[in-house]
Amino acid sequence: MKFSLFAHMERVSPDQDQKQLYDEFIELCKIADKGGMHAVWTGEHHGMNFTIAPNPLLNLIDVARHTENVRLGTGTMIAPFWHPIRMAGEAAMADIITEGRLDLGIARGAYNFEYERMQPGMDAWEAGQRMRELIPAVKALWKGDYAQDGEFHSFPKTSSSPKPIQKNGPPIWVAARDPNSHEFAVSTGCNVQVTPLWQGDEEIESLMQTFNDACEKHPDIARPKIMLLNHTYIASDDEDAHLASEEINRFYCYFGAWFKNERPISQGLIKPLSDEEIAGHPFYTPEAMMRDNVIATPDAAIKRLKSYEALGYDEYSFWIDSGMSFERKKASLERFIRDVMPAFE
Repeated sequence: MKFSLFAHMERVSPDQDQKQLYDEFIELCKIADKGGMHAVWTGEHHGMNFTIAPNPLLNLIDVARHTENVRLGTGTMIAPFWHPIRMAGEAAMADIITEGRLDLGIARGAYNFEYERMQPGMDAWEAGQRMRELIPAVKALWKGDYAQDGEFHSFPKTSSSPKPIQKNGPPIWVAARDPNSHEFAVSTGCNVQVTPLWQGDEEIESLMQTFNDACEKHPDIARPKIMLLNHTYIASDDEDAHLASEEINRFYCYFGAWFKNERPISQGLIKPLSDEEIAGHPFYTPEAMMRDNVIATPDAAIKRLKSYEALGYDEYSFWIDSGMSFERKKASLERFIRDVMPAFE
């Protein structure tokens, strides 16, 4: 099982300097590269200081300048916000600039906040249908001379300009949860990214079973790869792990608030949650965070990660977003590289 870093530029307070936050994001990517991690992933979001990444290709091209070996993955681009010709061409250019290190993760998106602003009137179902139309079109454009008469985009015969340097284009990953999404990804020759949310290791097992079922339905297609994305904190001791569980619980409460899209937002920041609101969340708790994520000392983390490897996961992505200080993120990542990864060599 390979290991990667999943990170964004996070801004949770108006007092935080954006340039400093970006420099810290780059520093984490450099640590991942020097430490022998397989890849760095970063996503796409708009108008949200919670995760700042208006175009992940820009970030990854810069990460390429600061690193030597890591693969560079979009985790993920939001399909309904892209025209297929534009995505094919910009991804191909990024592949050239990064010398063939690009992986292209694509999703339907998660936040109604973004849908309302980028594609008014669209719901999650339509976003998923747009993704299903986009991905085959991007692959066809990389081959060239492709015309489309689609539900969402129609255009005459076109070739991606430029063409990517990786044979058949950068590997495409689909963020999937339900069986239909897994089957779409497998049937189109795409890899799969899964993110468990609030059911612990039982959900991680279930997501793998869903993937295996999809592969069995398409025996004529080579089995793609599957990546597990999970919030991770490698603690110095049990007390440190408990502190991390409280911090990540706060992060998830804010994630839930953004997802519900009911609180006032100003200057890209959501109205702060009170300690009472965080403590009163119906299912986010520090204890749930310990159950659902890898928040543990190195030995305990190794045991859990070994179980994911045994299930068949090809890649485990260390999701570092947490609202923690840069110093705490850095220390956790360094412990992961030093004390956990060697157990999988």
